[in-house]
Formats: sequence, C-alpha cells, structure tokens
Amino acid sequence: MRETAVVTGGAGFLGAYLCERLIGLDFKVICLDNLITGRLQNIANLSAKRNFSFIKHDVTKDIVLKDKVSLILHFASPASPVDYLQYPIQTLKVGSLGTYNSLGLARKNKARFLLASTSEVYGDPLVHPQAEDYWGNVNSIGPRGVYDEAKRFAEAITMAYHRTHKIDTRIVRIFNTFGPRMRKDDGRAIPNFISQALEHKPLTVYGKGLQTRSFCYVDDLIDGIMKLLLLKREACFPMNIGNPSEMRMIDLAKTIITLTQSKSKIRFQPLPIDDPRQRKPDISRAKRFLKWQPKVELKSGLSKTIAWFRS
Repeated sequence: MRETAVVTGGAGFLGAYLCERLIGLDFKVICLDNLITGRLQNIANLSAKRNFSFIKHDVTKDIVLKDKVSLILHFASPASPVDYLQYPIQTLKVGSLGTYNSLGLARKNKARFLLASTSEVYGDPLVHPQAEDYWGNVNSIGPRGVYDEAKRFAEAITMAYHRTHKIDTRIVRIFNTFGPRMRKDDGRAIPNFISQALEHKPLTVYGKGLQTRSFCYVDDLIDGIMKLLLLKREACFPMNIGNPSEMRMIDLAKTIITLTQSKSKIRFQPLPIDDPRQRKPDISRAKRFLKWQPKVELKSGLSKTIAWFRS
C-alpha cells in the first residue's frame, strides 16, 4: 500500500512541484487548493496519474479525508505581496485557521507535518545574514503584516502542537524562489522583470534598487524541502532554505535585460511600505543537518525561467 501525502496549496507554484516529487517517490498524493492563487494548469500533468487526486477545498474549513495520511505539507497561502495585499483576510485565515485544521489532520493521523514558513518572519532585518535564532523586526500593523504575522502565528501553533501533542513537525523558512510556472502577474521581482523585458517595457525598480535579495532556483529549493521532510531524525526547529548569494535589485534588473536581449530601460518607483532592505539566509543549519546547499547558479536559473516565459 502506498503511503498518502496531503499537500495544501498543491496547485500553487511550489505546491505543484512538491506533488510531482512525492508522486515520483511513489506516494499517493492528495492536493488541496481553493484556487485563489493556485492554478489547475500547474497540476495538469498529474491529473491522469492514478496516485494523484485534486480536491478543491478551502483549508480554513474542516478537512475531512477518508484516507489514512502519513505526511502533510501545509503550503496553502498567498505568497507574493500582490496577492496577500489583495487578500489580506484570507492570508490571515489560512495562516491561522488553515494551519490549525492542517495540524488537526496531522494529529488525527499521527502524521508528519511540514509547515511552509517564510523569510518574511524576519521582517526588515536588523541582523544580516538572517539565522534561524533571529527573532525578526516585523511591523505587525503595516500592510505586509498580514503575511508576516500569519506565518509567525503558524510557526507558533506548529510548535505548540509539537510540544503538547508530540506531533512530528518541521518548519521550513523559504527565501526568495524563482523558476518556471511562476505567474506573469505574480508581482515578485523576477517574473515582473522578465515579463517587462520580454515586452520591451520599462523594468520597475523600487527606490534606488539598492535593496538586496537572495534568489534560489526552484529545483534547489524543492531538494532542500524534501530532505527536511524525509529526514529520519527529529527536526522541529525552523530551517532556512534559500540561496545565500546576495544581489541588489538594480543589478538583477540589468542582468535580466542582458539575458533577454531586451531594449527595456529601468523605471524607478517609490519604495513600498516596510519593504525589507536586505534579505540573505544563513544556511549553516541546512548544511549541517540536511547536507544541503543550492547548486544552480543565478544566470543558469534565470535562463531556464526566461525560456519558460518565452514559451
């Protein structure tokens, strides 16, 4: 009998890749998604597989499944500023009620639970690079707080279930990730820049473009998540997964213009409220416990992503 894995938000950018990887390991996969930001085309290649099923469901409501479940990957949530600013209440609910319901399913099934958290729990960091023991610098009442605090609460309730109910829990803090299947209207820097460059439109850079981010190609990120998910020892503590290679946004824009051979220029816009000035993961913990570090260089990953956007 195949073991069954549940992926909430499984029709999203990362969720769909995880569904694929789990099926490749011969799990039966149940994908739950309400399709607010997920897309059926992300999982279209899985629909004919006998060990895959899709259920349109909002995980802020009770999750009732007939199958015995052994793994739960909670990835349901808007994840880009465009999305969580458009859906602030839904973002808070999926981080709180959605995590509560998903943990309840894990408790009922005595299943391993993996929470998709985010580097945004560090806010606009005062410590650089960001290690897992840094508590963060978050504006809880700012517009970005709906996402930051939803994830911080999700981490807190996950640890509460681990301590109280002895659930086997893992928390992955995901840093900026990119790759094929990102939405054109995703709102994050790389899909924005690629879409604008391919149409020879001005690339929108906020502030002077001196803020930094660290970009991880999706294949590397999924490798890290799977290593954490399947690690045989207890690993309840948060784990940064991302690429520590740091880059200024102005340099990223110029790189994409070069790689796309675009005629685009750069257009500067005011910085959004609470936009982090720096973002770089300390991945020492992932190296030590998972023997993981990213392998795909930025330009290689960008070239693959640009080719997908062209198609």
